[in-house]
Amino acid sequence: MGEDRRLRAVVTLAQGMAAAHTPRESWRAAALGACHALTGSFAALSVWERELGRLRVLVNVGDRAPDEAEFPDGEAYPVHQFPEITEFLHERWAGGGEPNAWVETADGPAAGPAGYCHQRVAALRRRGRGCCVVAPIVLHGRAWGELYVARRAGAPVFARSDADFATVLASVVAAGIAQTERLEEARRLAYTDALTGLANRRAVDVRLDEAVERHRTDGTVVSLVVCDLNGLKRVNDTRGHAVGDRLLERFGSVLSLCGAMLPGTLAARLGGDEFCLLAMGPAADEVVRIADELCRRAAELELGEGVACGVASTEDPIGPVRSARRLFRLADAAQYRAKAVRAAKPVVAGREGPDDPVVRLADTPAPPAGERRRFRGRHDPPRS
Repeated sequence: MGEDRRLRAVVTLAQGMAAAHTPRESWRAAALGACHALTGSFAALSVWERELGRLRVLVNVGDRAPDEAEFPDGEAYPVHQFPEITEFLHERWAGGGEPNAWVETADGPAAGPAGYCHQRVAALRRRGRGCCVVAPIVLHGRAWGELYVARRAGAPVFARSDADFATVLASVVAAGIAQTERLEEARRLAYTDALTGLANRRAVDVRLDEAVERHRTDGTVVSLVVCDLNGLKRVNDTRGHAVGDRLLERFGSVLSLCGAMLPGTLAARLGGDEFCLLAMGPAADEVVRIADELCRRAAELELGEGVACGVASTEDPIGPVRSARRLFRLADAAQYRAKAVRAAKPVVAGREGPDDPVVRLADTPAPPAGERRRFRGRHDPPRS
């Protein structure tokens, strides 16, 4: 491959990763770009999971074998089967060298210094491939994983110049992964509450809009649990805000634990002492059961005074739910009633007959400014 073509291939790979919107898209762009740049028939990108002692495949592209999914769920290999990832690379770095790529063939080691690996040779033969080039990916000064490109049996074996080029491609991939990680971290922070690590109000707004749209389209049950943590002001006033923050963190952990009992449920802190669970799919009675468990666990916290909890579900007789804002108002009205009557259990909208007080409260026009009842909505004024 000429220098101009290789330069264009590097640019194409970098642009593909830069245009990716998700980590998966970025991984796929990296593998496809490297496969094309090295005229391979197959490519894979893998990450070294140190804590699990394994090399996990993130993506496979090109001519895949029957056991190679594009985005495999469980394709991973113990690192001790690939000693070059640890001992070989470490020895080279310790000696002042760089993490260069190497070539292996179905017949054994090929061009250049190799981290010869029987497992790779066996895999080449098993999958009908004649050779491969393996390029370590280094991120933040540590081995992050590897870029692997193979050619079919009978195709020209990768040369030393191909291995050198693979080293360059791995550096470009590393830069792309670093950029993807920065963007993912920015997205995570944008939708995460900094104190508790739960989702924030922005994340709830997005997910609730999606959930209500699904409810309108196919009848999916959507339930919202809104909680007000009792006693936070007293803790802040008497023991300081650091202790108050600890109470919020502990309740956040309880909320997360209870949310995990309902598959796919979003646990979030709305702000201040207010939290919520958003469930899409589970029956209303199951959501109420978990809300009851949440109240019980919250009452057992060392600090605080339990929680006021309200539930609204599209499966209950609350009238048509055509907007996320109405479901939020219903859950908030139920939580308001729970707080007003000091209920130890959740109050559920729509379960007190035709003239349900919670539904009536939620659907009544907002009171004058200064009164306690204000229901949260993206277009509502802040609560007083």
